[in-house]
Amino acid sequence: MAPNAVQDLDASNQVTPNERQSKKYSLKEVSKHDVPEDCWLVIDSKVYNVTSWIPSHPGGSLIHLKAGQDSTYLFNSYHPLYVRKLLDRYCIGEVERIPSDEQLNMSTVLYQDSCQEAFYLTLKERVEAYFEKKKVNPRVHPHMFIKSLLVIAGFVLCYYLTFFRLQSFAWSSISAIGMGFFIAEVGMSIQHDSNHGAYSNWPLLGYIMGASLDVIGASSFMWRQQHVVGHHSHTNVNNYDPDIRVKDPDLRCVSSSQPRHSYHTYQHLYLGPLYGLLALKSIFIDDFAAYFSGSIGQVTIPKMTPLEFKIFWGGKIFYGLYMIAIPLLFSNLHWSSFLLLFMLSQLVTGWILALFFQVAHVVEEAAFLNVDFSKGFPMLPSGWAAMQVYTTSNFSPNSLLWTHISGGLNYQIEHHLFPAVCHLHYPGIQPIVEATCREFNIPYNCFPSFFEALKCHFRYLRKVGYKDMELRLVG
Repeated sequence: MAPNAVQDLDASNQVTPNERQSKKYSLKEVSKHDVPEDCWLVIDSKVYNVTSWIPSHPGGSLIHLKAGQDSTYLFNSYHPLYVRKLLDRYCIGEVERIPSDEQLNMSTVLYQDSCQEAFYLTLKERVEAYFEKKKVNPRVHPHMFIKSLLVIAGFVLCYYLTFFRLQSFAWSSISAIGMGFFIAEVGMSIQHDSNHGAYSNWPLLGYIMGASLDVIGASSFMWRQQHVVGHHSHTNVNNYDPDIRVKDPDLRCVSSSQPRHSYHTYQHLYLGPLYGLLALKSIFIDDFAAYFSGSIGQVTIPKMTPLEFKIFWGGKIFYGLYMIAIPLLFSNLHWSSFLLLFMLSQLVTGWILALFFQVAHVVEEAAFLNVDFSKGFPMLPSGWAAMQVYTTSNFSPNSLLWTHISGGLNYQIEHHLFPAVCHLHYPGIQPIVEATCREFNIPYNCFPSFFEALKCHFRYLRKVGYKDMELRLVG
């Protein structure tokens, strides 16, 4: 533990709980405590020094994912209700928002009633009661380990058949397609659950399986920053959700608040083919851009721990060796044949990943949100959980096949509300979520099939590309 963290803990033990909680800290001061050895978190405007709890945290490294920052929405979505009662022992004060912290004040959107959101409290009570009645751990499902073995075995077999098994180019192409499919399955199932803390009771095993993303070329560290920190906290919030961020100019326009150009009229035609480049872009461009720039949109990249640094660069080197260097040096393929097979596998991966994620949020049924700055900091007029439902859609409910293929992304609403639940449990809690949404008059968007969701995605791209759309206001 860092010396200043020890001093903070010693000082906190010399005063009463009420005196500790009455202390005021600026966001700038909190931001200085941003490493596992000295970790402060902001949760519902209170400041917590959780440094001493990190070694015992059941979720492993997820606890310091937003060290020195506002972690309200990650905390609420990842923890059962009883955990909130344990927080007081770590409370050291409250946040005091001051004008000089303007950049930090603008970095996190504040949702209405984030601590006492009736919809979410009711829903969490019901879902927790469901798992308690079933006597199962929501983070773990035994079939997930079998699925992981099958996915990894499928990837290794297809890799071997693509590059090293002497066969016709046509059969190698089929193997390359299979390899691309299994790479996508690693991304949607194994690493997705693992990096959400929804894989195992053993943090080390979860961390290892989360690093499977590094094995297939992309960075698990950067993925957690973009997806867990950015996307899940600010889903479909313009300028805050890194998954819908755009530049000006940009090839796509997905909401009426984003810059629009004449060529967006045709985006529903050209974006589909370009989605195939997603995996290659993540591996060779996005990860390095985030590393050297220190940010992904509004998400500031924290300093890597020594282990995270080694996994980031070790993963890139390992991927380059086994996926590119070894086939070029030791297979009997001509370099042009290798390049075609490699590109085919990566295009398949890109199309699968992009299309499954796009139909969840980039459809007309999902709301796109603008924040209100009238009080000097970004706010939205509803609770965080309700906004997750407004901005998300499901597809193919009650389909075991689509649940396995998509890694539970067909239950995207349930995933956003309960990201720490293994995706194989989502079919069980879906009726509870839908019924509670209906009770609280929150629209529950669900497409009958994946292909219907896909049509709606491209229809929405066409609509928003043709003309500026009026932003759907959510109250």
